[in-house]
Amino acid sequence: MKKLSIVSYVFFAVLILAGCNKKKGPMGELTGIGNSKDWYEPDPYGMVFIPQGSFNMGPNDQDVPFAYTSQSKTVSVDPFWMDVTEITNSEYKQFVYWVRDSMARRLLVKAEIDGYKKEIDEAKIDPELYDPEDLNTCYLNWEKEIEWNSADEDYRNAIRPLFLTAHEQFYKQKEIDARKLIYEYFWVDLRQAAKRANRYNFNDDFTGGQYKGNVVNEKGEIVPIKDRSSFIMHGKINVYPDTLVWMQDYTYSYNEPLARSYFWHIAYNDYPVVGVDWLQASAFCIWRTQFMRDYQKSIGEQPFQDYRLPTEAEWEYAARGGLALSMYPWGGPYTRNVHGCFIANFKPLRGNYGDDGGNRTLEVMKFAPNEYGLYDMSGNVAEWTSNAFDESAYSFTHDLNPDYTYNALKEDPPALKRKVLRGGSWKDVAYYMQVGVRTYEYQDTAKSYIGFRCVRSFMGRDAADWDASRF
Repeated sequence: MKKLSIVSYVFFAVLILAGCNKKKGPMGELTGIGNSKDWYEPDPYGMVFIPQGSFNMGPNDQDVPFAYTSQSKTVSVDPFWMDVTEITNSEYKQFVYWVRDSMARRLLVKAEIDGYKKEIDEAKIDPELYDPEDLNTCYLNWEKEIEWNSADEDYRNAIRPLFLTAHEQFYKQKEIDARKLIYEYFWVDLRQAAKRANRYNFNDDFTGGQYKGNVVNEKGEIVPIKDRSSFIMHGKINVYPDTLVWMQDYTYSYNEPLARSYFWHIAYNDYPVVGVDWLQASAFCIWRTQFMRDYQKSIGEQPFQDYRLPTEAEWEYAARGGLALSMYPWGGPYTRNVHGCFIANFKPLRGNYGDDGGNRTLEVMKFAPNEYGLYDMSGNVAEWTSNAFDESAYSFTHDLNPDYTYNALKEDPPALKRKVLRGGSWKDVAYYMQVGVRTYEYQDTAKSYIGFRCVRSFMGRDAADWDASRF
């Protein structure tokens, strides 16, 4: 019989001890709820991961207009996801069509056309939260197609309010009335809820409590806090882009072809959407979040973070692409490549808009991306950020995820309704394409050279545990 080695004896001893100490349950110990290692955030479609980091935020060159609106400041930014390109006409049309279709379905439900109200087991719903007989809030059946050219007279009459009236039609062409495409949405104002003066105050005997502060509502009015619902903001906005900006923005310039077809025609599907003001861009982010949440709820998946506009710190950090002191997203101080070709869509020469390939906007992804894989961070269209514009913002914002927002009151002057723009556009000179340059536009103003892209905060483990091979 062969003798066992000392290593074998040790191995069997470990197995025996392990078996004796094996736990069959919590055994009264603190184990927590759930296992975070079982959760994994997949790559969002059309987005890239931007790792956490710090950088010198601000100008890398002379302040050409001597505006003194920024300074160099070292800040840190948490990881997040960002759209690879600006939101295109095709993507924004998905939002517009959703609003159109939801309004049409609601009209068909009110007209008692069969199949457009989703049937739900009433035993599974809370009657205090949902009334299936309420025609304004009942669940809609999105699986049934809308018959826009139905031969049924009752059907046609039901959706008729969405179309232009006969005397407004051009050559009797049946068209959707874009003025009626109103999106109703809600959001929670956590910033106001977080103020100490607005917190819920318990009584000393803990038998009840009350709110004592005031809140600025969605109308810009200061009202006393009633309860938690005071922090739930409610908005309504027309979602159709202002297509007339192509003519409004320029004097003695022929731009009618773009005003007629830039947004709706398939030829421009992959061009960045323009004519969208800051409020519409913010509403789009809320819709995009809810659109994803509805799907996640249907499959029993936990929700991700909200889609939103980037802060200007996030935008600049992403635009730099890890090149800390670069003037432009592609690195270096020049706007031409080694072959002498311009490498972004901007106004390179006096009157010669097209020397970079396009007189106005171009399809997204026409030029090479930066080191993070982001396209058109400079040029093509300038981009909205979530931040309010203040010349001295860099002096008082925090150095960790700097963020300055302002909920403008109704009576506030225009200067308090400015929002930060970044990146420059097809009509701007190279100075405005620098990653450290900031400018502004008013939140209710749309332009033919302003678009936007979305971001989403990263969830899960620290960046140190993140698999770097994914980006």
